Amino acid sequence: MIEHRVLTEHFDTPDLHRLEVYESIGGYTALRKAVAMAPEDLLSELEASGLRGRGGAGFSMGKKASFIPMGTMDKFLCCNADESEPGTFKDRLLMQRNPHRLIEGMIIAARAAGANKAFIYIRGEYELQADILDAALAEARAKGYLGESILGSDHQCDLVVHRGAGAYICGEESALLDSLEGKRGNPRLKPPFPANQGLYQGPTLINNVETLCNVPLIVDRGADWFRTLGTEKSTGTKLVSVSGNVRRPGNYEVELGVPAREIVEGLAGGAPEGQTIKCWFPGGSSAPILLPEHLDLPYDFENMAEAGSMLGSAAIIVVDDSQPIVEVAMAIAKFYHHESCGKCVPCREGTSWTVKMLDRIDSGEATPMDIEILASVQEQIVGNCLCVLGDSMAMPIASMVKHFRPEFEAHIEQARRAADREAIAAPVEEAA
Repeated sequence: MIEHRVLTEHFDTPDLHRLEVYESIGGYTALRKAVAMAPEDLLSELEASGLRGRGGAGFSMGKKASFIPMGTMDKFLCCNADESEPGTFKDRLLMQRNPHRLIEGMIIAARAAGANKAFIYIRGEYELQADILDAALAEARAKGYLGESILGSDHQCDLVVHRGAGAYICGEESALLDSLEGKRGNPRLKPPFPANQGLYQGPTLINNVETLCNVPLIVDRGADWFRTLGTEKSTGTKLVSVSGNVRRPGNYEVELGVPAREIVEGLAGGAPEGQTIKCWFPGGSSAPILLPEHLDLPYDFENMAEAGSMLGSAAIIVVDDSQPIVEVAMAIAKFYHHESCGKCVPCREGTSWTVKMLDRIDSGEATPMDIEILASVQEQIVGNCLCVLGDSMAMPIASMVKHFRPEFEAHIEQARRAADREAIAAPVEEAA
């Protein structure tokens, strides 16, 4: 299979991160077109494209922007670059290789939403990418692409890179806003939603890096062009991060709707020699696992949901048959338990209980009833938390219990027998 490069089309161009190089491949021509358009026309073009959020939820970008109320109050645009979902590393690539496309997309999106202040909230570990963005912003300001009367129009926009401090929870949009305001990154109660009351209590549009990088292409080439890519309901291309037990891990750009098998076994090379695929996460560690037979499904928002999982951030994590499923579950549970902000009971206690139950299973102290309790705890978490962090652990853990219950039971039995053997051998060794 060959990639369908749109966002990554010019990534082999040397020094693409520099303004003059970006302009040489057509950079900022979309902005010139956008400032000559009325904001409502820009909004209509984005809606007509069918562009869906590339950060996880998959909500229509144009529809989300249309929720921003009209009026002269301060409005804000926030780019969520806190790429902390395990298995996801696509936004890092986009910011590092082509920062000006993100900047151009944000200036255009800000005009469509009526915002004049914009922020890129980038995860603290992305020091190199943040430095590259800062340098690109300085170039854009000097050229008149940012600031007052952009390109002689009535549009003004200021853009700031804000570095986070390494908290996974700040990838949740309302926790991101609290962090931007200088508070502890905790999720907010909803409603009100950010579109009505977000950053500094003002209307706020929040989008992912990849989503905003698509905006200049849509404005420049048109919504009809964008709809020729992908499927009817999942338009465009998608940058997919593939990791885990594959021969060629990396980022691959494909049209939405291609069979998942072409990505995993074609582009990424499939499982290592001598191994077979046991299961896979289609959308990062928070997505419920799918089985090898699901690889023949079209890789898009609808088909992943119908299969019982989600496309999410499009981070495919492959697990082969050499990996014990209990160890995979434990790694996920410990991560989300560690990253829980502790604000709501279902997440704080549910993640803790899950780790404890998996510890009992791993040590052989559990019984089959403990597996039932483990599954029940996940049911109590899903849909009952302030944000989706608790769900992000519960959904994949529940799917592992569902698909691999016999392996959980066998793991308990094997661990118990090993513990018994150690207990019998200990007195003999002491006597010797």
